[in-house]
Amino acid sequence: MTYSGNVSTGGAPDVRALDGLTITKVSVGPMDNNAYLLRCASTGEQLLIDAANEAPRLLELIGESGLGTVVTTHQHMDHWVALEEIVAATGARALVHAADADGLPISAQTVADGETIRFGDCELEVIHIVGHTPGSIALLYRDPAGFPHLFTGDSLFPGGTGRTTHPDEFAQLIGDVERKLFDRLPDETWFYPGHGADSTLGVERPALGQWRARGW
Repeated sequence: MTYSGNVSTGGAPDVRALDGLTITKVSVGPMDNNAYLLRCASTGEQLLIDAANEAPRLLELIGESGLGTVVTTHQHMDHWVALEEIVAATGARALVHAADADGLPISAQTVADGETIRFGDCELEVIHIVGHTPGSIALLYRDPAGFPHLFTGDSLFPGGTGRTTHPDEFAQLIGDVERKLFDRLPDETWFYPGHGADSTLGVERPALGQWRARGW
C-alpha cells in the first residue's frame, strides 16, 4: 500500500518504509493527535515522537522490539497524556526542549537547537521553533536515499502555522518557520504534523505571504 498519511482516531496506522527507516503514523485520543513510531531498519531500535494518548495502543504498536526514546515536541498536555505510562513500561528515555521541560508530567532529558538524536543508525536534527510554545521543536530526518522528512509538532500544518495567543508569538513563529524550515529545506521535504494530514514544503510555500498577512 502507498503511504498517504491519512489516519483517524481508532483507525489503522499508516506505514512508510524508507531504505533506512520505517515511519508508522497513528492517530490517538479525543484531539486526533498524531504519534509517530520510527524504527531503524538496520538495528531495529525504535523512537516515538509524542506519546500523546492511548498508552495501551501505543505499546501494542511498539511491540516486543522495545523503545529506546520518546521525544515530546512541546509541552501541551494533549501531546504527552501517555508519556508517563510509556516510559514506565519501556524504560525509554524521555526528551524535550529545555524551555518546555517544566510542562511535562515526568522528568525528561533536555535537547537544544541543532543537537542530534540518534537511534540505531538513524538520527534526527532538533530544530527549535518558538511561538506555539517556548520550547516547541521540529525533528528533521535527512534520508540518504531520498528527500528530507520533517516532524513539525504543532508548529506547522497544511494551511498554516500552529495556534498562538498574541501577535508577538505569531511573529516569532512565522519567522522561525520561514527561516529554519522553508529557507533551509527543499520543496520536496515531506512534513508530518501533530494533528491531521501531512504535506510538503513545496505545496505550502506559495502561501507563506498570505499566512504572514492574515496574522495566523
